[in-house]
Parts: sequence; C-alpha cells; structure tokens
Amino acid sequence: MKHIVVLTGAGMSAESGIKTFRDTDGLWEGHDVMEVATPEGFAANPKLVLDFYNQRRKQLLEVQPNTAHLGLAQLENNHKVTIITQNVDDLHERAGSTNVIHLHGELLKVRSTHNAHDIQDWKTDLVLGDTCKKGYQLRPHIVWFGEDVPMIEKAVTICETADILIIIGTSMQVYPAASLMHYVPKSTPTYFIDPKPNIKSKNHLTVISDTATIGVDKVVELLKSKF
Repeated sequence: MKHIVVLTGAGMSAESGIKTFRDTDGLWEGHDVMEVATPEGFAANPKLVLDFYNQRRKQLLEVQPNTAHLGLAQLENNHKVTIITQNVDDLHERAGSTNVIHLHGELLKVRSTHNAHDIQDWKTDLVLGDTCKKGYQLRPHIVWFGEDVPMIEKAVTICETADILIIIGTSMQVYPAASLMHYVPKSTPTYFIDPKPNIKSKNHLTVISDTATIGVDKVVELLKSKF
C-alpha cells in the first residue's frame, strides 16, 4: 500500500465557495493582515478580530466539500493517505478523509489565551467574555502571522515517508509550509495541481494546469494506471 501525502492550500476549497482570505490588493476581506491575523492585532482590537473569524466561521458552515475533497477521501480505499493542509476549514474531514494535519489551525476550534493546549470545538460566534474553565478569554485556534507552527515537525516527519506527493491549490511560497515538499524522498512521484502553475513538468514532477476538482480527477486516474 502506497503512502500518498497531499499538501493542500486555498485553491483546494475555492470551488466550494470558500473565499481565499487575501485578495489581489493584499487585504483580507477588507482588513490589513496585521489587524486580523497577528497577536498584536488581537491585543489592539480583540472585538474586530473575533468578528472577522465569526464571519469566516459562518461562511464555512454554509458550504460543502467539493469533488476534489471527495476524490482525495476515496483514495483511502486503496492507499494510505495523509493530508497536510494550510486551510483552516474542515472540508477534508467532512468529505471523509481520516488523517488530516492542519498546519494553520482550525476555524471550528478555539483555545485559551492562557494555555495553547486548552482547545475546544466551537461552531457559534466567539465574543469577548467567552472564557476557558480558568477564566481566560478564548481566541480562534488559528496560527497567526508571527506565531510558531506547532504541527510543522510532525508534517516534516510525514513527508519523509511519502511514496507519492500531491500538491493542490497552493503556490508553495508561504513558509514554513513551502519547505515541506523538499522533505519527501528524492525522485518521489509528485503531482502539482494549480490553474496557473509557476513551475513546469520535469523528471518525477507532473504539473496539471487545472483547478482542484478537475486536477484531482486526473491524478486519481493516473494513480490507478500506475499504482
């Protein structure tokens, strides 16, 4: 049984209706990233930050996994599959994938501002005054800019065991996530799915210039014929 490691980014969920946070002007839903996705922004205006993520959470609960999510989940029928995602949505899990690593946190979870390991599920609005059992304010369970990425070491270890690598909907230019592709064993068959790829096919790398839904279908068929 082959171990397929999948790295996914915003393009994975775009066809489900999840907006990519950062627009072409560099703003996140009209906000500067420093206002809504940094510890400093939260300290300066916690209500604004909580409201921002409340809107993202509401949006997430209104959408469904797309066929690319479903296709990856079905790969588990014949392979060991580990998904390492930069996305904070739960669409991989809802599609049926059972082994998902969230590098940048999860929108449907919150954690204590006092203890980063005090995490709980959360599907409603989070407001000032919502506290953990010890009385500390809760915050979104999101890795903000300037914060450590606690799951990165586990992700590196997983990549080192990959027999096949699939990259979907990410430019692989945001670090530390971008470094992960360099940890897979040399000559590992790699499939890069992106409608506007910044690299070309060569050697063991196959570039598929399509959206996630079309590209995953193509990769699944390729894997059936080769493995």
